[in-house]
Amino acid sequence: MIPYGRQFIDKDDIDAVVDVLQSDWLTTGPSVGEFEAALAACVNAKEAVAVSSGTAALHAAMYALKIAPGDEVIVPAMTFAATANCVVYQGATPIFVDVDPETLLIRPEAVEAALTPRTRAVIAVDYSGHPADYDRLRAITAQHGIALVADACHALGGSYKERPVGSLADLSTFSFHPVKHIATGEGGMIVTDDPRLAERMRRFRNHGITTDHRQREKQGSWFYEMVDLGYNYRITDLQCALGLSQLKKLPLFLKQRRNIARAYDEAFAASAHIKPLAVAADVDHAYHLYVIRLQSADLAIDRNGLFGILRQNGIGVNVHYIPVHLHPFYRRQFGTGPGLCPAAETAYGQILSIPMFAAMTAAQTREVIDRLKAAVAENRR
Repeated sequence: MIPYGRQFIDKDDIDAVVDVLQSDWLTTGPSVGEFEAALAACVNAKEAVAVSSGTAALHAAMYALKIAPGDEVIVPAMTFAATANCVVYQGATPIFVDVDPETLLIRPEAVEAALTPRTRAVIAVDYSGHPADYDRLRAITAQHGIALVADACHALGGSYKERPVGSLADLSTFSFHPVKHIATGEGGMIVTDDPRLAERMRRFRNHGITTDHRQREKQGSWFYEMVDLGYNYRITDLQCALGLSQLKKLPLFLKQRRNIARAYDEAFAASAHIKPLAVAADVDHAYHLYVIRLQSADLAIDRNGLFGILRQNGIGVNVHYIPVHLHPFYRRQFGTGPGLCPAAETAYGQILSIPMFAAMTAAQTREVIDRLKAAVAENRR
């Protein structure tokens, strides 16, 4: 099976983790700060806070902004559930808005239409690795005095109008799950230029406590105070050492992903039935995912059937995502359902994510192309 995504780990990565295993600090140690500083420099941000997952990063961002019951946060329907869940964790209400049918990115016009006096923030999702339209989103949020958060978990290494993802919003979140651009096993990061927000998130990841163990050890003190209600969202030094090693390879990983995307673009350019998502001219796409839309009006099999055929033939396709407002929890808890975001709902029935990962070979890329084209052709007969 050629998976839709997977990590690439080499000897440098293994050696970095072993070095930490042989050190005095397995968690709350020096590797955490080193990883934070390296990633902040990579995305041109002043502050970075490492946490245990991309979901924890989103939750910390909502906490830092003091999102609370009675507040509303606008989120796109086409995303992973965590983008909306982080709002619910704070007792607030996610307001789902539709996406552009060509890119599946949040529509600024939809954001503007959804604003109410209770709106406190907008979360833009850089779906598949394509940065959202941050200039237009920033203009809206600035005009109304609300926060702009980038769920950039797909887009590390991408850029918008020559500005790196991570420098485009008040807070930007990243994920280091194994299928992402760099892997720490699980792990996440929030970057910001606001030191007050960064400090709130550092306490939040550590139970709401003012200092961690290593800081108290340096001070020769046992004393600490819990000033907020936080969580244990700490990341380990093992993970951060791996992240540091992986980050050094990010330019190579991005180059390889973009080469694969270019091969797919060329292969499907003339197809009437396999349509890649559009890419704006003013972005550098990070290609966490490569998503196609099946123009299936005259096919004898639907997307779900094609999914099964490709899986049976060793192509690890996936679907990203079920629109969040269609999940049973959101239907039950917030009364959402079909018809709320028609572009996202239509796209959901047509999209497939095809294999995309840095270690993918040219032969594997060609196999994906050939098997996909053959499956589509076979099911048009």
